[in-house]
Amino acid sequence: MRLYLSGTRGSTPATGPDFLRYGGRTSCLAIAAREDRVPTLVLDAGTGLREVTGLLDGGPFRGTIALTHLHWDHMHGLPFFRAGDREDAEVRLLLPEQGDGQCAEAVLERGMSPPHFPIRPRDLRGRWTFGSLPAGRRQVNEFLVEAREIPHKGGRTFGYRVSDGHSAVAYLPDHCPTRLGPGPDGRGEYHPAALALARRADVLIHDAFWRAAELVPDAALGHAAAEYAVGLGARAGAARVVLSHHRPDRTDDELDRLAAEFGDAPMPVTVAADGEMLDL
Repeated sequence: MRLYLSGTRGSTPATGPDFLRYGGRTSCLAIAAREDRVPTLVLDAGTGLREVTGLLDGGPFRGTIALTHLHWDHMHGLPFFRAGDREDAEVRLLLPEQGDGQCAEAVLERGMSPPHFPIRPRDLRGRWTFGSLPAGRRQVNEFLVEAREIPHKGGRTFGYRVSDGHSAVAYLPDHCPTRLGPGPDGRGEYHPAALALARRADVLIHDAFWRAAELVPDAALGHAAAEYAVGLGARAGAARVVLSHHRPDRTDDELDRLAAEFGDAPMPVTVAADGEMLDL
């Protein structure tokens, strides 16, 4: 698998000279099955989704977009995705199954329709289909995708594990483990869903919005500390941890210092940057 970290910022885009090296685009991970192929699976559709167009060699997007949840920073890129908004595009958009039974398109329209936005999901060009995704495992394009519900504030949220039969990536960009209690170190519970998704993954891409010193249980936006992400990776036996979903005011220099703090971790720990590519 080849992973394209197209958007690694949380909550809102960040711009300016302090955010040039790590970038300021919000959540989006594009996945290609092999090095010589374009992405056919995209997790989340934040403003980083715009950058996926440049990975497609001028062609349309033909594949699946799966959202972890419906917060703005995970879907704001949808109407600005040029490779998906063209007549020859074929896009299946999946979102976590909602408890109220509403269809996926109706749920999306709550945040993408007048007067909040000039068009609705059905107005995107090309062949778009909208579906609700239950927890569990299923084949999506060339990949086996496992979705599990994880704690986060303000709506049902999934973490994903994607495998091609040879390697696996776990993707938990929004995760509030303190909602299940303080856990063994006060940073949140290492609960079964998170452990299952991350278990022996080649790479764990995880929410690192907070630092442990900043963490307030059940804080307003509901996120995890970087130290929790590294602890989860160690407990689950992940081969590598990539810290992501950075605070919008976390500068390049602060992220440099964050990257330097985990040199003694039991696995390599890096800090995600927009435009980074990882081969598994």
